[in-house]
Amino acid sequence: MKMTRLRHYLGAGTLAALALALHQTAQAAPEGQAIINAKCQACHTPEGNNSLSRISHQRKTPEGWLMSIARMQVMYGLKITDEERRSVVKFLADKQGLAPSETEGVRYALERRLNTVEKFDTNFEQMCARCHSGARIALQRRPAAEWEKLVNFHLGRWPSLEYQALSRDRDWFDLAKKEMVPELAKRYPLDSKAWSDWQKNRPKAETLAGDWSFAGHMPGKGDLAGSMSVSKDGDDAFKVSVKGQYADGSPFSGEGSAVLYNGYEWRGAVTVGDVTMRQVFAALNGQMQGRMFDKAHDERGLDFVAAKDGTSHVLGVQPAYIKAGAETEVSVVGTGLKGKPSFGKGVEVVSVVSETPERVTVKVKASDAAAAGERDVTVGTAKGGSLAVYKDIAEVKVVPEFSISRIGGNGGSTPKVQGSFDAEAWGKGADGKPFRIGVFPAQWSVEPFDDRAKEDQDVKFAGAMDAATGIFTPGDAGPNPERKMMTNNAGNLKVIAAVDDAGQSHKGEGHMIVTVQRWNNPPIP
Repeated sequence: MKMTRLRHYLGAGTLAALALALHQTAQAAPEGQAIINAKCQACHTPEGNNSLSRISHQRKTPEGWLMSIARMQVMYGLKITDEERRSVVKFLADKQGLAPSETEGVRYALERRLNTVEKFDTNFEQMCARCHSGARIALQRRPAAEWEKLVNFHLGRWPSLEYQALSRDRDWFDLAKKEMVPELAKRYPLDSKAWSDWQKNRPKAETLAGDWSFAGHMPGKGDLAGSMSVSKDGDDAFKVSVKGQYADGSPFSGEGSAVLYNGYEWRGAVTVGDVTMRQVFAALNGQMQGRMFDKAHDERGLDFVAAKDGTSHVLGVQPAYIKAGAETEVSVVGTGLKGKPSFGKGVEVVSVVSETPERVTVKVKASDAAAAGERDVTVGTAKGGSLAVYKDIAEVKVVPEFSISRIGGNGGSTPKVQGSFDAEAWGKGADGKPFRIGVFPAQWSVEPFDDRAKEDQDVKFAGAMDAATGIFTPGDAGPNPERKMMTNNAGNLKVIAAVDDAGQSHKGEGHMIVTVQRWNNPPIP
């Protein structure tokens, strides 16, 4: 579909622009039903009790319903305002959403962790997950008849599908109907005990109002911690303010708003400095967990975990490692922190530097004889964190091990997509088994991945790595007259992290493909 047509229907350059609608106040549910009745019955047959064909036989996340409405706009000319769309998404996500357990293992797609390497069975990957993520399928529920309609929809909309790779070598349509439809209906059924139980026990949104303590980590920047204030701003809507700082002292503060879908799907937008960051969290059992990311650059984001004041949790230990025989300052971040911190056998608390219910900073010393491995960290009755004691670094891993960055800019409408990396140190315990020590500072560089990359001078043209932060900025989009055959600035690179530990250098390698722009960027990839 041409971009001009997409803009005509949606008023935005990409489907990703629609995702911001999830972070703005939605209208009451009854209005959502009225809009559906008014807008959708021209194509969807009424079935009684406000049920409509197709629509009433699916369950999806807020992003899933947003994409469905966008498809109706783009493909079938649905006329709907932004405000109406927000109301419908809210209504359907509440009425026909997913239980928390039904999103486990695939929330990376909602959180825009686009360098995740998926692991599904081979048949599922070849039949269903070669054009989009497997998570997109796993984040919806349908009966067998609806899964079959989805197969028919795919072939009707993309008739060349059967002649593409991994389709033309088999009877794709026959296999899709006879094997995949029953399998999908079994794996991802419309009706489930998890969904039934969740509907009965779904918590009230007002329980989320109050003060929260949070901890996080951003690749290239480091650990951060602070507080988040949440106040009601209507039904299932909130005002949000965050106040914190990174380990290097730089601030992390801002204000915004959020909407709660289906009792636990938290979607917010908070402006931190001059950057609007989206919040995609699961809010469950007095905690929020997920990811915050730049709405204009979803590759720039941080892991986030928070607990509400009045509870007792350890959310994180910063830094989360110490070398045997060394002394260092460590902060325990959490809520309800009261009592003596404990870091396990062989680690002594030398002194308390500062102490609040949300943060306890202490000097600790690990004995020379302390066994290598991870230890549970507690502060009084608060649990949840860990500290790694290590003697030597056995291995350095580049995280993510495989990643994609994208050229862009240069006068075009699509920005560059950066690469962001951490150097993760691993040790070996007394039992010889590997254990994660933590993220270490590193010197970063890139090298040609293979002989072809060397010959094509990919290191020179594909972009530049910041040696101190591990942030890779790709080259400009468009043909490059300096390259062979005036090709673009794509490349195939090794990512090298060099970690120094007491004078010993340890190197880790990752793989990064620098490729072309991502023109279609839907809320669920």
